[in-house]
Amino acid sequence: MHYDTVIIGAGMSGLAAGIRLAYYGQSVCVLERHTTIGGLNSFYRLRNRNYDVGMHAVTNFAPPGSKVGPLSRVLRQLRFRWDDFDLRPQVESLVAFGETRLRFSNELQLFVDQVADAFPAQIDGFQKLLQRIDAHDDLPLDQQHLSARQVMGESISDPQLIDMILCPIMFYGSASPRDMDFHQFVIMFKSIFHEGFCRPLQGIRPILKALVRKYKSQGGELKLRAGVAAIQLDNERAVGVVLDDGTEITADKVLSSAGYVETMNLCAGQKQRITAEDPGNVTFVEGQMIIEEQPADLGHTETIIFYCDSERFHYESPDTPCDLRSGIICCPNNFQYDEPLPEGIIRLTALANGDYWMSLPEDEYRQQKEQWFDRMVAAAAKYIPDYRGKAVDTDVFTPKTIKHFTGHVNGCVYGAPQKRLDGTTHLENLYLCGTDQGYLGIVGSMFSGITIANLHLLKR
Repeated sequence: MHYDTVIIGAGMSGLAAGIRLAYYGQSVCVLERHTTIGGLNSFYRLRNRNYDVGMHAVTNFAPPGSKVGPLSRVLRQLRFRWDDFDLRPQVESLVAFGETRLRFSNELQLFVDQVADAFPAQIDGFQKLLQRIDAHDDLPLDQQHLSARQVMGESISDPQLIDMILCPIMFYGSASPRDMDFHQFVIMFKSIFHEGFCRPLQGIRPILKALVRKYKSQGGELKLRAGVAAIQLDNERAVGVVLDDGTEITADKVLSSAGYVETMNLCAGQKQRITAEDPGNVTFVEGQMIIEEQPADLGHTETIIFYCDSERFHYESPDTPCDLRSGIICCPNNFQYDEPLPEGIIRLTALANGDYWMSLPEDEYRQQKEQWFDRMVAAAAKYIPDYRGKAVDTDVFTPKTIKHFTGHVNGCVYGAPQKRLDGTTHLENLYLCGTDQGYLGIVGSMFSGITIANLHLLKR
């Protein structure tokens, strides 16, 4: 079998790239090791309930008819209509550091007003930061690294405000501990505070199904249970792949959404190029509680809460199995739906020590999942009603789960700290999209696949 392009991974970026290529008449095959599409943003069914994986919310919201912004560009490039994804905006979200609270919605002005109220001496500096963000061109793929904390510190002198701005941005898109690249910071700031959160009523499934339908309707092939065992090379040039079952597939170009280190591990003779720092180690434990009541009826109206109980925000792999000092509380019920979800859902996320979770024996692993999720629930109860007595079902995943279903080394959610924005590797005809290319989130992942397809794969 021979294709113009073979794509490794049926996540958002791989499927979006496949749609773009198939639309222009390329023969394309997307290969997925598992039985389910979606990668980092997938879903599963357990005890007669559907659970989303990865997605708390879709960022980069824009109302129907908007002609600017990443979401609008993605819809145009993939030939989708606005109602194909059925996106509904958030109600309101919150950054909470002790008693200091900053609320925000899909209108930036609310966040600006909240900063002015909570940090009156910092508002002029915050406005200067906003001007710098607005002036930054986030489209060029040859950006030089610049510390986000350094840039923020040039305008803002209060470390707590810096931490409160960084908290949601880092939780939702930073592969680097403690700091992040300013270019990535700008992309994520705009996606969260300028554009904001949204979600389909049925979660991630409508988006994934729409992508697959579009891809197949244009002639693209999708092979599930088709894990790639190796990328075939001919004199430092990618020429195809070998599947786990020994099937050989040749292609003019190979596009991988597996991550840089993971992709190099598939290439014979390339492992020596990989250093210990390359994969990254920022990862999470997440649990979901199902309750019979609507959270808003119990006084929980925020869509997403980002909290921190320590004096400073620590974004790094913790020494403990989970870092209970900070976390995310996501309530999928609290979006502006026309009808309520049938049950309440509370999702709790905390930074995790990947080495700890990977090394546990199976019996102890299950026990530790339950114990640490109980501690996460207790930590979250400072900010929301205590739902422990109302839960009718729970499920927890860890870095071990993430590694199993994505193949990411260390279970790192956002990939390697060093991004390859232009999608190239040192090997000819082998390209990257997805987390290690650099555009993150639901919309960002699709934009990543589109960008690399346009830049490299549509050229003859």
